[in-house]
Amino acid sequence: MNSNSSETQTESVANEKSSTRSTSRRALSLPENISVKNLAELIDEDPVDVIKQLMRNGIMAGMNQVIDHQVAKLITNAYGIPARYVGDSKSSNQKLGATVTTNKDFPIRAPVVTILGHVDHGKTSLLDKIRETNVADKEHGGITQHIGAYQADYNDGKITFLDTPGHAAFTAIRSRGVRLTDIAVLVVAADDGLMPQTIEAINHAKAANVPLIVAMNKIDVPGADTDKIKRQLSEEELLVEDWGGDIIAVPVSAKTGEGIDDLLENINLLAEILELHANPDSTASGVVVEAKLDKQKGPTATILVQEGTLKVGDYIYAGHSWGRVRALTNHLSESLTEAAPGTPVEILGMSSTPEAGAVLKVVGSEREARAQINEASNLNSASKTLTLNEVVQKIDSGELRTLNLVLKADVQGSVEAVHQSIEAIESDNVQIQVIHTGSGAVNESDILLASASDAIIVAFALPEDPSVSRIAERSKVEVRHYNIIYQLLEDMQKAVDGMIDGGINDIYIGKAEIREIFPGKKNTAIGGCRVIDGKILKNAMVRVIRQEEIIGDFAVLSLRHFRDEVNEMATGTECGIQLDSFNDYMEGDILEIHREQ
Repeated sequence: MNSNSSETQTESVANEKSSTRSTSRRALSLPENISVKNLAELIDEDPVDVIKQLMRNGIMAGMNQVIDHQVAKLITNAYGIPARYVGDSKSSNQKLGATVTTNKDFPIRAPVVTILGHVDHGKTSLLDKIRETNVADKEHGGITQHIGAYQADYNDGKITFLDTPGHAAFTAIRSRGVRLTDIAVLVVAADDGLMPQTIEAINHAKAANVPLIVAMNKIDVPGADTDKIKRQLSEEELLVEDWGGDIIAVPVSAKTGEGIDDLLENINLLAEILELHANPDSTASGVVVEAKLDKQKGPTATILVQEGTLKVGDYIYAGHSWGRVRALTNHLSESLTEAAPGTPVEILGMSSTPEAGAVLKVVGSEREARAQINEASNLNSASKTLTLNEVVQKIDSGELRTLNLVLKADVQGSVEAVHQSIEAIESDNVQIQVIHTGSGAVNESDILLASASDAIIVAFALPEDPSVSRIAERSKVEVRHYNIIYQLLEDMQKAVDGMIDGGINDIYIGKAEIREIFPGKKNTAIGGCRVIDGKILKNAMVRVIRQEEIIGDFAVLSLRHFRDEVNEMATGTECGIQLDSFNDYMEGDILEIHREQ
């Protein structure tokens, strides 16, 4: 039996089971999070079939991977099994208003769609063409051109599009524990194919557990090759429908408009499958898509209402900000009195500018809004990621079965070599899953992806970027740098075996450059240097780097400013430094200062 017939048979069996189940069956109770294996047991289905159902929704997950209750409900719906989220009334998500009711008795809301893809592949042009397509329906195009969000009319309904700066912003919102997007549209230029940023966007969508639709753009351009795109997608474990898979791939031209209606129709079709319902009568909640300080209006925020109906006069809080809604504004700058679920609106009345991704919640009074700020802030800022040492503890306690890694290296050849070596690591305790690879320095997008995926970043043969290190530290994401592959593999093996010791966790402090060399006592040398970033601490370790090659790590013996012995020197200052067992300074050497934790 070939794979196509096998898939058809699986789907037929699922449909048969669904049709035989009574709609009056008592609804299953879903927890906040559940593994794929446990969900399969709960609904009495083969785990492999459940994984296939997840793939049909654009979600790549292994048997032991944990999914949230919203994704679990997609699967129970596919098998015709009624289910409801029970969770914990005291859970952080409920406190933040991050969960969304999906009871079929409630009205259908507009699907929320995020456009992802490589730069210059036509994301903005695609949205512009959708806007243009709607001109026939309304003078203003039927599209809400709000900051960060758009809403288009289609087939007597609406589709909300999020105009994020890219996949990094997309994941940043997800990393805060908020499911903002229902569907992601991946734009790929048919004359270019998948690029590194495209693959990165795919990995961000997978991390967010969001179904994908691929828009194969620029089919009007000479050299367009949609089969090439489909082949490249298959290499990323995304098999399109006409190749026997479940990923919707639509040929489009943002220039001519060809395929736009087909794309919108498929978005609507997927939205129907997802059964996007919301209760307009519950307490309103939503997410801050974007916010700014307007000189005339004061703090303004673009809110996507997720649940309930947001009204003028409501008391609200979001992150560190609180207030009372003074005004709601639509895309025509018209004042509204209320906004239903799935609607993007601009609001006025916040005490300060909330951060993008903060959950907005309606409460009963100003006093309650103020009281909720600290609690919400603490929950939003809580670390979701692990250190490698914490991995061992969670393995021992049985809490962890998968170690997620983001792998970066100096060149693509190194990426492939390290990746293959990591995949060869065997363990009975935990599975290593490399969720993203790439060549070049660790960047903010990598950190956001790691934060959203509870991953550790492994950097091979790469220098540390001080600015990125600070972002990682703020995001509580561990970045482990290696220059010798066997040390990297040894640490990974020890981690999954639960044998790694406490080790040394280096924290970046600063950087200096050697400008002059002076003779010291007893054949020693003193490096005359200028601090170019951060600071130098006397009790720190110094890594000497020469032409991007690491010479070694040395302790500080002496730190002097002119003749005075000092404990630290700040950015822009000059000093003399003497290192333990190192005298071979050269002008231009870089000193990276680290502190052990």
